[in-house]
Amino acid sequence: MDTIEIPERSGTAFRLARGETLTVIDPRGEQVADLLAFNADDVDEAISSGRTLDYASRIYLTTGDKLWSNRSNVMLEIIEDRVGRHDFLLTPCSADTFRLLYKDLPPHRGCFGNLAAALEPYGIGPDRIPTAFNCFMNVPVDGETGELKVLPPISKAGDHIKLRAEMDLIIGLTACSAPDSNGGSFKPIHYRVESAQR
Repeated sequence: MDTIEIPERSGTAFRLARGETLTVIDPRGEQVADLLAFNADDVDEAISSGRTLDYASRIYLTTGDKLWSNRSNVMLEIIEDRVGRHDFLLTPCSADTFRLLYKDLPPHRGCFGNLAAALEPYGIGPDRIPTAFNCFMNVPVDGETGELKVLPPISKAGDHIKLRAEMDLIIGLTACSAPDSNGGSFKPIHYRVESAQR
């Protein structure tokens, strides 16, 4: 059970078999990880923010909640959550995010570009990338106006979220590249994959 590091402002992709668990760890605190999931046997089936939030009837997901696909199948279940605040509203940051929202900063391909590059070997093109489940991202919503704010994560060093695969999956995972999402600094993300318990 090795712990793998995703360097700051980068991403990776890997297979996760049904029954295996994925633990996403914030090793230093206040760092977001964008998570995508695709059906390993048919990548047209992908994680769906809309379906998941519809079926959960809330926007803040935690232990016991399921992440659903665009075909209304359960892809992942959150089985342990040490943070309790994650985002499933905002799209992965991209080169356009930096062009439009971070005009004073050098351009960066962002999580979208990192995910596209990591998922390409699996035959998943950029146009198939949906809204990610943003582990540890803190996006409060004003109850009156609906205004969104992106605040620093409340995760502390070593906090984690653990998810169990409910089908064979291809996972995309990043150490987020957007300054506002990560309290103004960029840090790595760690993850572990554990085999299904017999």
